[in-house]
Order: sequence, then C-alpha cells, then structure tokens
Amino acid sequence: RFPTDGFLLLALLLYAPVGLCLLVLRLFIGVHVFLVSCALPDSVLRRFIVRVMCSVLGLFVRQSDPRLRDVSVRVYIANHVTQFDHNVINLLTSCNTPALNGAPGFICWSRGFMELGVTGSRAELVDSLKVYSSHGGNPPLLLFPEEAATNGRAGLLRFSSWPFSILDVVQPVALQVQRPLITVSVADSSWITELLWTFFVPFTVYQVRWMPSVPRRAEELSEDFALRVQELLAMELGVVSTRLTAADKAEHMKRLRHTSLLPFAPASSQPLAARPRVPPSPAGVAPEDVRITAMAQRVKEVLPHVPLEVIRIELAQTDCVETTIANLLEGRVPFFSESKEAGADLPAPSAAQAAAASGIQGSVVLPSKPATKQFAKSPVERHLSLQERKRALYDYARR
Repeated sequence: RFPTDGFLLLALLLYAPVGLCLLVLRLFIGVHVFLVSCALPDSVLRRFIVRVMCSVLGLFVRQSDPRLRDVSVRVYIANHVTQFDHNVINLLTSCNTPALNGAPGFICWSRGFMELGVTGSRAELVDSLKVYSSHGGNPPLLLFPEEAATNGRAGLLRFSSWPFSILDVVQPVALQVQRPLITVSVADSSWITELLWTFFVPFTVYQVRWMPSVPRRAEELSEDFALRVQELLAMELGVVSTRLTAADKAEHMKRLRHTSLLPFAPASSQPLAARPRVPPSPAGVAPEDVRITAMAQRVKEVLPHVPLEVIRIELAQTDCVETTIANLLEGRVPFFSESKEAGADLPAPSAAQAAAASGIQGSVVLPSKPATKQFAKSPVERHLSLQERKRALYDYARR
C-alpha cells in the first residue's frame, strides 16, 4: 500500500497528522452523507446533493461522454477497481448492483447493494435478474464480471459469462481511479480498511467513461459475448485482457498467506537440544531458499529418521516431495539414520532430558511394528501409517 519511493514516503509521513485530522472529520461528515442518501428519494436532486457532499469527503467523480449513455440499456458492465465502484457510478445514474458475496442484512443494504434473496447457484441468480430486468420501472443493473477487484493498471480478469446471459444488449463502462501518496486498491483488504484510507488521503478521483452499447451477435454464445466485451473494455483502458479468473486470484492470495506463515528460522537461533545432528554443509553450497526449506520440513515429518541435510540435497535435485520420499524409502539415496547417530555420539542423558529430546527431535522412536518398505500409493494408507507412527511416539514418550 505504501510507496517505495523515498520522497513519496517522506511526503506521506509529513502528511500523516493532517490525514488523521481529515479522517476524524470525514467520519462525522460521512454519517450525515449516509443519512441524507437514505432520507431522499432516488432522483437527480438526490444524486447531485450526495455528489457534492462526497466531494467534501475527498471523492471526486468525473465522467466523459455522458451522452453515450443509452437510457434503453438495462445492463451496465464495468471493470472492478475498488470496493465502492457501484456507489460512485450510482452518483451519475440510477442503477442497482446485486449482492453476490456476504450475508444479507443491514451492512449489505447500507453499502448500496441490492438483495435478491437468492443463495443458490448462478443459474438461479440469472433467472432472478432476468425477472428483475423484465420490469420496466426497475433501474438498470450494474454488474462487475471480473468478480474481484484489481488495481486497474495491469489487466482485466477474465469476465464471467453469467452477466451476459441476462439480456442481449449491454453497455460497457470504463472506470479508472487515481489518488496521491498510496495505492488505490490492495488485494485482500476489507471494505472498512479501504474506506478509512479513502478518508485519510487528500482526494480520490474516479474517472467514468461511457462506451457505446454492444449487442449480442446472431447465435453468439455467452462466453464469446463476454470475451468480446472484455477485449473492448481492455482496449479502452489501455490494459491487457487476461485469462486469469477471480478464483486464480483467490488461490494466489491463499498461497501468499501460506508462504508468509511458514515457520523458518536459521539453525543458529534454535536451542542446542532442538537442533538435529546433521553433517556440515559441503563447501560452496548456497543457502536453501524458503521453498526448499518448507518442502524439506514436509519430508522430515514423514521420515523423521532421515537427516535434514540429506533431504535438502535430494530436493535440490528432484524438486518434488513425493519423489524424494520414494527415493529415500527405496534406498536410492544412501544416508545414516539420525537415531543411530544420536545413540552413538550423545552421552547418556537423564530421563527428563531424554524425554524432551525425543519429543523435540523425533529421532529415537521405537515403532510398534516394522515400517513399510514401499511408499504407499493410496492417501488412506499413508494417513494410517502416519497415525501408527504417532501412536508409537506417544507410547515411547509414556514409557
């Protein structure tokens, strides 16, 4: 979220006291804006008053080519940049955005989403939106086919096809957002956090560009229709039309969170009793990266008697956890068991020290039954083998 440039970072630090004062002041003004928007009926006068009050909050909305907006179109298609895109476009024209995520209730209604009461599949949602659009008195629909917000600078996520199966004519809306000092949109950030940062910065400028309406071609599928509109919107914004979906973004964020939570500490920072006895690293070998370390820990959990350095060297060659486990089990990689090294080199400890060392290192284990010679192919068998090793550890710790 914060700038990497030193000058901009210094400017942000100098601006911080002013931004905090603006944040507190705009919180009180924002309550009045919310009450006014709830009290006044939907009309041109209400949109003008709320738009002027939002300028006090630092939200400035500009639109280009407003005459291109087709009053007969019932579905607007826009790219998704911030958590408040639907509120901004609603300041220019009357439209409704259905709530796709989150439980219905006061929060959903106060954020400006339309509750349809549909919690099933997308097919039920499309049928409900078709019924909504068939009534001429209802405002048009504003839909975001990306289904996830991006920073709007690199590319568009792949459009979902369900918004293009409602009606045969849609109107694209290109949306660009700019603000000083900090970035506009941050992945995996809540709408409350984004609202507070919006009140903190001096201003945020929303640029809305209306594009000509796009009709469906004869016998054109919804997927092809969505792809064609995505290409037109990407050309208008000057970005790339990607094939990445919102699910790909969610999976990427999940991997980033998992990587940041992986336990990793250098060997020198661990207690002496907790460090496994492994042979020293060969000269000239570079330190293992976080990914290799995480994979080595996974192999170590399955094969606690194998030295960690042997696992790392084998992983550097195979780059696969399952292949490394299979090579170690089938004897393709020679190594000395850690349990034998520990029993031969270490002096006889006391009972408490032996219990602590065995609990931490997991190196001296008396299995209740002989270990399998082949790596189990079935996940169920591997899970049962893991449970057997756990029981053996518990029995040995009790003895």
